[in-house]
Amino acid sequence: MEQKKFDLNSFIGMLLLGGIMLWWMNTQKPEVTPETTTQTEQTTDTTPVQNNVTETTFLNDSLKQIALQNKFGAFAYGASTSKEGSTTIENDLVKLTVDNKGGQIIEALVKNFKTYDSLPLYLVKDKNASFNINFGTTDNRILNTKDLLFTPTLTKNGESQVLSMKLKVAEDKFLEYRYEMKEGDYRVGFAVRSQGLSNVINSSQEINLDWNLKGFRHEKSLKTENMYSYYYYKADDEVEYLQMNDDEVASDIDWVAFKQHFFSSILTSETPLNNATLKSVDFAGEDVDSVYTKTYGVKAPLALTNGELNYNMQWFYGPTDYNLLKSYEGTSLDEIADLGWGIFGFLNRTVFYPVFNLLKGFIGNYGLIIILMTIVVRIIMSPVLYKSYLSSAKMKVIRPEMEEINKKYPGKENAMKRQQEIMAVQRKAGVNMMSGCIPALMQMPVFFALFKFFPTNIDFRQKGFLWANDLSSYDTIFKLPFKIPFYGDHVSLFPILASIAIFFYMKMNQSQQANMQAPPQEGMPDMSKMMKWMIYFSPIMMLFFFNNYASGLSLYYFISNLLTIIIMFVIKNYVIDEDKIHALIEENKKKPVKKSKFRERLDAAMKQAQEQQEAQRRGKK
Repeated sequence: MEQKKFDLNSFIGMLLLGGIMLWWMNTQKPEVTPETTTQTEQTTDTTPVQNNVTETTFLNDSLKQIALQNKFGAFAYGASTSKEGSTTIENDLVKLTVDNKGGQIIEALVKNFKTYDSLPLYLVKDKNASFNINFGTTDNRILNTKDLLFTPTLTKNGESQVLSMKLKVAEDKFLEYRYEMKEGDYRVGFAVRSQGLSNVINSSQEINLDWNLKGFRHEKSLKTENMYSYYYYKADDEVEYLQMNDDEVASDIDWVAFKQHFFSSILTSETPLNNATLKSVDFAGEDVDSVYTKTYGVKAPLALTNGELNYNMQWFYGPTDYNLLKSYEGTSLDEIADLGWGIFGFLNRTVFYPVFNLLKGFIGNYGLIIILMTIVVRIIMSPVLYKSYLSSAKMKVIRPEMEEINKKYPGKENAMKRQQEIMAVQRKAGVNMMSGCIPALMQMPVFFALFKFFPTNIDFRQKGFLWANDLSSYDTIFKLPFKIPFYGDHVSLFPILASIAIFFYMKMNQSQQANMQAPPQEGMPDMSKMMKWMIYFSPIMMLFFFNNYASGLSLYYFISNLLTIIIMFVIKNYVIDEDKIHALIEENKKKPVKKSKFRERLDAAMKQAQEQQEAQRRGKK
């Protein structure tokens, strides 16, 4: 058998074949690109980062929940589920913005009205007001609702909008502020109630309602607006008010009203508030650039019923309109319109407002309404004016006789006898010395009633007449570059016209007053000289006093004095006949005078005093 030899060529071929196979196998592996490598690295690196974020978020939420729990206790649930924001409810009269934080009103816009500089009229804005309930919890915390987040829910109840603000402990446990607004009403229902909080609220600690407001300036004259801004409240069925910079503790309070001249913020409660601390601070003073007028505040404890709060209240943000507030029967809110006390308020309620309401029903110009009201008042007062002039004419006729009596009984020693004789002449002539004072006395209540009526009647606000653009404030025809004490920094025309009318009225009335006075007696001051000074002093006083008051008031006094001058002229020249009066007096002298018992006692006392005086005179001799 032939032995095989080593085949070099075959061995080389096998090596080559093995090398080719190795090369082919290596060339069939998938190619690794740079992009693929980067993506793989990113994927590899991302997984730990996501796990880290999840763990960090969970850790932060846990820490936040622990922090809320430590700060708010049971109310941490509401703090974690509620969000910051606000909700608006509005009707055709008022627009309210309620903040989630505190559940309180942060804006109250009174529609259909503007400020003196034509800006929207807000009673609440820019944190000028704060409403808060302060209470303790069973886990020894003191909380304030103004610091907590409420959850809002806006719904409809018929035609009314209902905004529920809930401060939650759980979904079925909460403190709720419930606002309900109807169309065409400035009043907004407001309920404060709790549910399921009997084990949360500490009943052994006082729960306090705290409402504060800084009144915005809305009118041209800050001084006048501040003067008519007052804190009113109804306690024990009586309406009271606080003086400037005053505070008081009161009980059985039905409502408190923060009045700002023509607009008011009012909180009423069906359950009377007891031991309430009321406070009023004069914020403005004499600062003409002040944004605010007064600062008002009320702090009152709230009572729990079966461990829960349950108070039905009501907000009012709107005009201090007497006619409007009077329509809220049984509330006595119309008394904050400030029509004056006693007979002055009586005249405004029973005479001037009814006449005004009648006239404005068919007259749109409020300046003409003032003129017509003035005519009505003058016509009503004209019989009194006639009586005064008639008495003046009688005094003029008997004046020569009284002068003869003065000559017949001269000296202080005859003063009593002289007075007796003068009174006898006056009595026979039918002259009443009080008749000269009666017109002035009767006009005083009218004067003071209208002094309240025009500046506080919101119907005159921003209503113009002739050169006055606001009958509820002063008119300006010239602005002074400086300020005159007691006068101001402007010139008003209506007070000037009223002062001129007063001057001529007093000038014309001087002769009448001189007739009404008995001839000057020895040792007595001469009143005629004092009256001459008053003719010039009164118009100047009027000019300074009314320069900063409502132009409607000055318009009234101008027209009133003008009409009085006309009526006096007619009575003097066409009604009273002095010859007939003289003849009538002569007839009266012939008739026996019947004395009243009062007159008899007066004459007896005067006779006794005269005898004592005569005895003393003889004793000295």
